[in-house]
Amino acid sequence: MSIPKGLGYLTIMAPRNLLCIRSNFLFDSRSWMAQFPAEILFRSVSLRFFGVKCDDADSEPLENKKLLDNLLTMGVDVDMAKKRQPGVFHKKGTNEQDLEMFLLSKGASKVIIASIISRYPRAVTRNLDSLSKRWDLWRRIIKTDLGIVNILERSPESFFRSNNNLDLEKNIEFLYSVGLTQKCLCRLLTNAPRTFSNTLNLNKQMIKLLQEVSMSLGNNDPVEFVKNIIFKNPFILIQSTKRVKTNIEFLQSTFNLNNEELLVLICGPAAEILDLSNDYVKRNYTNIKEKLFSLDCTEEMVHKFVLSYPDMIFLGEKKFNDKIDFLIEKEISISQIIDSPRILDSSLNTLKSRIKELIDAGYNLSSSNLSLLSWSQKRYKAKLKKLNIE
Repeated sequence: MSIPKGLGYLTIMAPRNLLCIRSNFLFDSRSWMAQFPAEILFRSVSLRFFGVKCDDADSEPLENKKLLDNLLTMGVDVDMAKKRQPGVFHKKGTNEQDLEMFLLSKGASKVIIASIISRYPRAVTRNLDSLSKRWDLWRRIIKTDLGIVNILERSPESFFRSNNNLDLEKNIEFLYSVGLTQKCLCRLLTNAPRTFSNTLNLNKQMIKLLQEVSMSLGNNDPVEFVKNIIFKNPFILIQSTKRVKTNIEFLQSTFNLNNEELLVLICGPAAEILDLSNDYVKRNYTNIKEKLFSLDCTEEMVHKFVLSYPDMIFLGEKKFNDKIDFLIEKEISISQIIDSPRILDSSLNTLKSRIKELIDAGYNLSSSNLSLLSWSQKRYKAKLKKLNIE
């Protein structure tokens, strides 16, 4: 059989040129295909094309069987770990046994270690030198090894997420230098450990903004102001300065506050909302205002309600509206709710069960103090027991 002109070149050319021709063949040249009989075309080109594709196909990396066996022996929930960070199981250089010995030496139990790795398997990729250095840096803030173990048990990511000990060291030194106490840094490390993974520059920007806010509002002790804000809201350092500044401006303009009033507000009950999304704050406040207006509240009543307990802004529209509607349905007046805003911290189910229990015990909700609706379970049960005895 004679080979059509040009096809002999195609079948003996070097692989890299063949791939180029194949690209044209597949995507660009109907007329080129028409030059050859289908039988010849697919026997000499197409089958060889797919053969090359199979050779170059990306295959799933093999699991590290040694790692898998070690983790199973350690009691790690491998299924959970694979769901959280599957890539860890394809790494070759892991240090799970060193990690276990290190944490055991710091007072962690095997059960705690297994739980840490189950929830944050990337921990097994950290080397001993880095772990030791990081532990020593944390000990500048946390007084005992067991204190660190307790944080790791609650939030393993806080310790193992970053491998950058230099940023951690610089941030610790800087935050101490601006007047934050060990107690304040401990709160930061416990609640917002990402603060110490920030670049030093990001933390400097937020501290500078808070110092400027303090001075602009007539406060002559910016160190105390910064310390107070951060202690009340440890998450503020992991947010943008633009977000915090916009929320402060929103509070001042919305409630027509003078500098002294604003200073008291953001150093006190409003400190915790400064790190929220600006859109979220505005949307929830608008909902609160519209809901209370629908119940014949004045703007003054709305302001009193929100300023006495700004945490109301954390409540989304549905949760807030459902709780208000339920309380009104139970013949609790809106003025009572405004005087006891913390009752809205309780879940709707808690409000329902407690109100039923109190009514059954003969408690007059319309004329009595409502604060027990937001009490701790222990304190509430003691009060309910006393009411039932009476």
